[in-house]
Amino acid sequence: MTNETGVLEWHARAKALRYATGHFIDGEHVQALAGGRFTVVNPATLEPLCEVAAGTSADVDRAVASARRAFASGIWRRMAPRERLAILSRYGQLIQSRAERFALLDTLCMGKPIRDMLSIDVPQAAQTFTYFAELCDKVDGAVTATSPEAFHYILREPLGVVGCIVPWNYPLLIAAWKVAPALAAGNSVILKPAEQAPLSALALAELFIEAGGPPGVFNVVNGLGETAGASLALHADVNKIAFTGSTEIGKLMLSYAGQSNMKRVSLECGGKSPQIFLADLEDLDRAVTYAINGIFANMGEVCNAGSRLLIDKPIAAAFVARFVELGRDAYRPGDPLDPRTNLGPLVTAAHRARVVSYIERGRQEGARVEFGADVPALPGSYVNPTLFSRVSNQMTIAREEIFGPVAAAIEVDGLQEALEIANDSKYGLAASVWTRDLRSAHMAVRDLEAGVIWVNCFDHGDMTQPFGGYKQSGQGRDKGLESLLAYTQTKSAWIHLG
Repeated sequence: MTNETGVLEWHARAKALRYATGHFIDGEHVQALAGGRFTVVNPATLEPLCEVAAGTSADVDRAVASARRAFASGIWRRMAPRERLAILSRYGQLIQSRAERFALLDTLCMGKPIRDMLSIDVPQAAQTFTYFAELCDKVDGAVTATSPEAFHYILREPLGVVGCIVPWNYPLLIAAWKVAPALAAGNSVILKPAEQAPLSALALAELFIEAGGPPGVFNVVNGLGETAGASLALHADVNKIAFTGSTEIGKLMLSYAGQSNMKRVSLECGGKSPQIFLADLEDLDRAVTYAINGIFANMGEVCNAGSRLLIDKPIAAAFVARFVELGRDAYRPGDPLDPRTNLGPLVTAAHRARVVSYIERGRQEGARVEFGADVPALPGSYVNPTLFSRVSNQMTIAREEIFGPVAAAIEVDGLQEALEIANDSKYGLAASVWTRDLRSAHMAVRDLEAGVIWVNCFDHGDMTQPFGGYKQSGQGRDKGLESLLAYTQTKSAWIHLG
């Protein structure tokens, strides 16, 4: 299906869409053992979309037991790597073949424009499984140089049962980033999607069986974070938690690991990414366009959103003026099922209220509104794209992750001050620098405290690029070979020959 499909046709398909609302355990859709349900709301209308099974610790126990049985049986972890490769490759192809279904599920749950789902989220999720499929037979061990009286080799094995807890801003794609490498490494997986956007996770698990995956290897438990999520993270038979979400909950994940079985934890916990624009940048319009897209894309609900614009003083006035000219109408809120819409609603009315409160705080602390800072006359949880200028790095809007379409322009006096301000943050997920000077570019890459750095671009990359942060942006990486290896452990075998 293409973006040429009209808005009325997309609404008709959304109305006709049927989907599961339980859990997916041991290859079957099942209901919560306690019978609980919670409501998913369409953020574009603020009307209930459906009710989904509310998992408790009993449902988590059931899913973990299924995953553990599958792992112990060896049906997946001891499958020939080329056979696992074939199943995961077919899985990626099936995801792409169901593009319309996955696009509708996430658009209805969290308001992402259908055009973005079709052009970004679905194809990249499919590509994620294809990429990690190709790594299934590329993981090897080592034979070391030792005494002639010994033969020593190192095996790399899957961890066991992996719990993946994912957020609502990229429900399908971030689930793929966690699940694909865990499966490729031979683990069994339990996915706990965000309660705001759970439906694509169920479709994803269902499709694993269709691709030829064994039952029990990939399970989904729905529910609230404080119940189902906490139960999964505290479970003593889960070997790793892979989490993307807030810094506050990420810290709880570390605590839960210590309280239970010292399971491994990988965390991606957001950021306050700086984009540095030096006076010698080559093309002002190109840099401004990237800045606009870097903060307004996906409604600003992006972990690595380039929300801090650190602009060299000689070009600051021209940069802000051009941002206003190009950015004021670049993202217009509208119906996310309309292929012309590039700015959907925020995920919930509560989150909109949170973003609006940050905007008011920016005003109160003396930042200047260049445009936006209000909400459109639409029924859903929308906020208009907003640009603040005259921002200092001590203001709340420059320090806290707003997770909405709000940009803060900060004037800096050259590269050194830009680096100091960029690093003056508890976060360190991503950053960018715009310059024609090779020395400045290398100094920025060397000195920026961030896990992902772009030079003369923003948010570029592919599956070979590790994604993760420094400081309170988390630990561990998604994407790339490093990600797959983090779902394995080594075993050392020393054979005495004397």
